[in-house]
Amino acid sequence: MQDPYKHAMSLPYIKKKEENLTKQRSMHPNRKIIRKRNYDYTSTGWYFVTICTKNREYFFGEIRNKEMQLSAIGKQAQLFWLEIPQHFPNVELGEYVIMPDHIHGIIGIVNSKGVACKIPTSNVPTDISNKNEYMASISPKSGSLSAIIRSYKSALTRWCGLNDSKSFSWLSRFHERIIRNQEEYNRIEEYIRSNPEKW
Repeated sequence: MQDPYKHAMSLPYIKKKEENLTKQRSMHPNRKIIRKRNYDYTSTGWYFVTICTKNREYFFGEIRNKEMQLSAIGKQAQLFWLEIPQHFPNVELGEYVIMPDHIHGIIGIVNSKGVACKIPTSNVPTDISNKNEYMASISPKSGSLSAIIRSYKSALTRWCGLNDSKSFSWLSRFHERIIRNQEEYNRIEEYIRSNPEKW
């Protein structure tokens, strides 16, 4: 595992990021912020990710005798998960498990070039063409953890739509934890491995 923690952000970047978060909070006052403030999710690091189906429906299969039995959607979810590094060359995958209603996995962003954040901090446009540009500027950045998860979720949703599984849906957000050291990595890896037998 590479050392992902040699990352420093400039003060102007942090200030712009905080101003953007303030704007987002004013637009969605009841939404809980679940990402770490002022953290660049395009930077080199290892992340423990959990993605859930909407309403925790058992789309991916079921646990029998402490082993996961994948449904057709579950098999496709596994295939697409394993293909993530083909679409994101800066990504390595660690341990993962497909559960009946969620996926746990370790994703490593390695050899990151530290994509800069270009978020406007004042004069948010109101006309539609400029508003579209603004929304694009605050969307997940290429190569970021959010972009990786969004792409994965979109691929599986699209596959389900084309394969008579139109009822399939994801929970709109995902959970992540920044893995801070090897001990934490090992503990999370073991948690993922033992998930089916503890179901």
